[in-house]
Parts: sequence; structure tokens; C-alpha cells
Amino acid sequence: MSKITYVSSKGVSQTVDVLDGDSIMEGAVQNNIDGIVGACGGCLQCATCHVYVDEAFLPKFDEIEPEEEVMLASTAAERRPNSRLSCQLRVRPEFAGCIVTMPDSQ
Repeated sequence: MSKITYVSSKGVSQTVDVLDGDSIMEGAVQNNIDGIVGACGGCLQCATCHVYVDEAFLPKFDEIEPEEEVMLASTAAERRPNSRLSCQLRVRPEFAGCIVTMPDSQ
């Protein structure tokens, strides 16, 4: 398990344990974290799990695949250089302590 911190658009943070192998989106849904919808269930079809990854952790994640790139172009909130879809971020031990911030809309 790895501790992941979810920060709401209003600055409220919650740190929870997420199973290694689960996605950051799954960790949010399983722990009732508001702000990550995941309407498609993690199938890379809705962009409702958009997050901003803390810059210190961004290089640790795999590069954005073309399919995720396409979905990031249709997010409801501003796309930033650290934007990712949390359904595509599978937790590994090196992500312990990762911080993701949710945008103000999904």
C-alpha cells in the first residue's frame, strides 16, 4: 500500500492508503474522495478523473499514452503540464506520498 494525498480544489486534503496496482482513481472512489468522478470506471473514455499531479512526482509516472492525450484535450477544467487522468496512474511503491489536486470541475 502507498499513501496518496488528494487535495480538493478548495485546498482540503485527505491522505489514504491505496493498494499498489490500483489506480489513483480507484483509490479515490474506494475511499469516498469527492472530486474524482470516474464515470467510465477507468476505461479511458470520460476524462472525469482529471487531476494535477504534484510536480515532484510527475516524472515517476509512465509517460502519457496517445489515448490519454486525446482525453486530456476534452477535460472540463484547464489542462496544465501536470494534468493526468487518474485512472491511468497505477500506484507503485515509489509513488508513496504522492499528492494529486482535483480541478474545480470534472
